[in-house]
Amino acid sequence: MHRQKAYFYRPRVLVEKYTVCHMQNDFVMKIQSNNENIFDSRGYRYNVGIVILNERNEAFWGRRIKQNSWQFPQGGMHAGESTEQAMYRELYEETGLLPEHVTLIGVTKRWLQYRLPLRYRRNKRQGIIQCVGQKQKWFLLRLCVDESVIDLNRSGAPEFDFWRWVPYWQPVKDVVQFKSTVYRQALEELSDHVVSLKKDKPNFDKKTPSRQHKHIAYPKRRHKKER
Repeated sequence: MHRQKAYFYRPRVLVEKYTVCHMQNDFVMKIQSNNENIFDSRGYRYNVGIVILNERNEAFWGRRIKQNSWQFPQGGMHAGESTEQAMYRELYEETGLLPEHVTLIGVTKRWLQYRLPLRYRRNKRQGIIQCVGQKQKWFLLRLCVDESVIDLNRSGAPEFDFWRWVPYWQPVKDVVQFKSTVYRQALEELSDHVVSLKKDKPNFDKKTPSRQHKHIAYPKRRHKKER
């Protein structure tokens, strides 16, 4: 068992009394509260990412509310949660789906991380740890009910205002640049669980012009808009 310091914060108070117990590539935070974000000692927030597949092996792709920025569902873990608990909570909050609506296919074995560009970081404040990036476990799910069950506003605080199905590998090119490496790593590892996805993997090493996320314009007919 490997132990390392982990951090969580309340407004104006930084607490570092607790340890994270790493067992079988997962962890449980040994504290009482379950509504606090948690960080590692370098300022990376523990986070989960979710890839949802349909029967055609296309992936759920959401547009962040009031932005033209597209991504997979993801979110920070709360103290006291396991990665799987956090995943199902985020799944409900961002898509309205429940555990019985999906089948868990696979999860990344290691934590994948990306740094936030300086312009996306909150200003440093005394007593509060500054989030410098995300440290993620990624989950691959299969939707096992009709897509009409997806409800972006079910939690009352939507993260997305549109969604659509896209080819599994397309998000590596379309996501904002500082997340693209983690997306590639996650999709490559998760594709081991679905043979056809592995076979269709494109050659990402080939030099191609980068695609800026703010210029993405998907056909409106494929959007699923929250009513």
